[in-house]
Amino acid sequence: MIIPSLDFIQGKMVRLYQGNYNRKICYNIDIFKQIDNYICNGATCIHLVDLDGCNNPLYRQKNILSIISRYKNIAFQVGGGIRTQNDIEDLLNLGVDKVVIGTSAILYPDQFKQWLNKYGGDKLILAVDIKINNKNEKKIAINGWKTVTNINIEKIINNFIPYGLKNILCTDILRDGTFLGPNIILYKYLKKKFPKIILQSSGGVCSLTDIRLLIKNNIEHVIVGRALLEKKFTFLEAWRCWQKE
Repeated sequence: MIIPSLDFIQGKMVRLYQGNYNRKICYNIDIFKQIDNYICNGATCIHLVDLDGCNNPLYRQKNILSIISRYKNIAFQVGGGIRTQNDIEDLLNLGVDKVVIGTSAILYPDQFKQWLNKYGGDKLILAVDIKINNKNEKKIAINGWKTVTNINIEKIINNFIPYGLKNILCTDILRDGTFLGPNIILYKYLKKKFPKIILQSSGGVCSLTDIRLLIKNNIEHVIVGRALLEKKFTFLEAWRCWQKE
């Protein structure tokens, strides 16, 4: 599935370059018109990211909540600053289909295991934002990508699979917002090592060729943000590409 991504800072649609808040692009685009366009052209799921929440959980925006409440016939997956069980339940009660959790799962793995047991793997997506070092080690970044930990992605996934983990959203932060293309090698590796995981790729997509490569490598879902906002291709073109493959 092609999943369009819409990111926010202070109510404005933005895209960050490699997760850097000081290198952001702001878009003068009406969010509701953008979502309407995606829906009209076949979108069945929208990815919403509260970047203020990523940066500081105390600043979780109400804008995203107002967006979700306006649409009843499309699935939303939402991430950004989700730290507590109340955060999860507020979103699920509002009608969010899946809640995306990154930093808190890494910092408090036992808590995330409890959430997996309580809500099930169908309702939670583990966001693993990684930076690959010169040893090809896939280290996880947290707190809005400001901190790169010494934790490998393999360890985290293996830790949560026994508790029902099904969905992973993996972002190579050096590709995100760059138009450098997705990290196909990374995603092929993850699919081979964890074949039962439903994988969402994120970062670097800039052409329909990129999408075709991801499809051919059995990636279940592709998150696309900047390429759609800057009209590298339309959502309809991406959707048709997905259907053909």
